[in-house]
Amino acid sequence: MAVLSPPKPSSDEDRIPRRIAFSQKVGRWDVKLSPYLYISPFFILFAITGLFPLIYTGYVSLFDWHLIAGKRAFVGFDNFDAVLHSPSFWKALRNTFSIFLLSSVPQVVMAIILAAVLSANLRAKTFWRMGVLLPYVVAPVAVGLIFGKLFADESGLINAVLTHIGLDPVRWHVDILPSHFAISTMVNFRWTGYNTLIFLAAMQAIPRDLYEAAILDGAGRLRQFFSITIPQLRPTLIFVIITSTIGGLQIFDEPRMFSSGGDGGASRQWMTVTMYLYELGWGNQKSFGRASAVALLLFLIIVIIGLINFLITTRIATSGDIKVKKSKSRNSNNRRTR
Repeated sequence: MAVLSPPKPSSDEDRIPRRIAFSQKVGRWDVKLSPYLYISPFFILFAITGLFPLIYTGYVSLFDWHLIAGKRAFVGFDNFDAVLHSPSFWKALRNTFSIFLLSSVPQVVMAIILAAVLSANLRAKTFWRMGVLLPYVVAPVAVGLIFGKLFADESGLINAVLTHIGLDPVRWHVDILPSHFAISTMVNFRWTGYNTLIFLAAMQAIPRDLYEAAILDGAGRLRQFFSITIPQLRPTLIFVIITSTIGGLQIFDEPRMFSSGGDGGASRQWMTVTMYLYELGWGNQKSFGRASAVALLLFLIIVIIGLINFLITTRIATSGDIKVKKSKSRNSNNRRTR
């Protein structure tokens, strides 16, 4: 019968834990820290160019701060109270929303239509696609000067055409709605091509199998456009609508260059919020405190409108996805019964 030997007592060397090599520690640190290092440039740039100016603007808005005299007494929210009780601010806000609606909605519709045309089999596709982007390359000052002459009240080309066909000339620089329409035309001229290429890139990513199946089912091009193209463009539509909202509410160049004075009209009929901000900070008042208050109010308005747009578009997108799933399930059930 074999006798089991007792276990050998462990020596002191076996009890001492083995040290991790320095290269292994570096490897562990690399795995843990490298993802944060890769994304750190964005957050560093955002903190310098975005977060710090926003915080500093909020700091300036709490003081009686002037361009020449500098920082004075602490006034709290008096600058916000003065801005909110100013009729010029509400007039500028009205003009901003009016120009934004007259430019953004037609701009998105025209961009989708042009993208659909450019996505078809055309000759010289590259030429037409680059031609659509050319207005975006033109400087805003040049666009403002050209369209300011086109929409001139007395010697403008648009009024000359209207009088030639027997219509009364329009007072583009006097009436509120015509001035907003003229400025929105300038905005649409510059940004429609940019959004067209975004929609075109999204259309090129749609699987061709969907169109082939629709053709086999007998769907025409118009039916394919509304049943396949538009539903597949929902994420891109959300992006374009939000970016158009942010840019439309910050419009400055086009209304500034619409007339030679650059003051928003005699009765401020096309003065936007950013123009009102510029007038407070660098105009006659030179009040950085009130200008900073206007900037923060505009920031809050953009955030609220952007969230509303995002919620509406995402809700429409989810409802559309539910309808698509229901239609697919119905088709599959019909095929099974057959």
